[in-house]
Amino acid sequence: MSIEAAATTLAPAKATAPERLVHPLWVRVTHWINALAVLMMIGSGWQIYDASPLFDFTFPRQIALGNWLAGALLWHFAAMWLLVVNGVVYFTFGILTGRFRARFFPIRPRDLARDFLAALRGKLSHEDLTVYNAIQKLLYLGVLLAGIVIVLSGLSIWKPVQFWWLTAFFGGYNTARYVHFAAMSSIVAFLAVHVVLAFIVPKSLRAMILGR
Repeated sequence: MSIEAAATTLAPAKATAPERLVHPLWVRVTHWINALAVLMMIGSGWQIYDASPLFDFTFPRQIALGNWLAGALLWHFAAMWLLVVNGVVYFTFGILTGRFRARFFPIRPRDLARDFLAALRGKLSHEDLTVYNAIQKLLYLGVLLAGIVIVLSGLSIWKPVQFWWLTAFFGGYNTARYVHFAAMSSIVAFLAVHVVLAFIVPKSLRAMILGR
């Protein structure tokens, strides 16, 4: 064995680069609190819907929360305050730390078209979890907007007299119920896609738990 080869063999292995921080602690905490609050609101909301359906179907009691209207309302209001307080914390930190600006913007039409075609071909890259592609940016912004709409429309349904101006903004009590249902449906659709992608790209779930 040559001297060079021996030196290479005996040399200590080069240290691996430390893992990059993907999600700081405040993102992870608010994410999981938000997930709990949203699931509570959806389940109890389905039970409330069943008491006065908008369409020709109802949700099975097995997937609803509250067992009856009064119980569902208690769950719904408790989850609502949890969602609102947690949302205020999330938006405050997201704006002050610059995370929203860095992660969600800009969204360019050409980037959307490129990433949409890549997604259709199953070639959308998820190598760097610290960088969102255009599809992710659009979906995350969309679900944040849906969250704001569902809270405001919910307030207009809950207190149509006290918040008459908000109820009027949504076109009246009955229209506000349809808006509320549409916002809920969009959030459920987002959650379905979100969970599927978490299984397809498991390191994204690990990052939301451990941060790295």
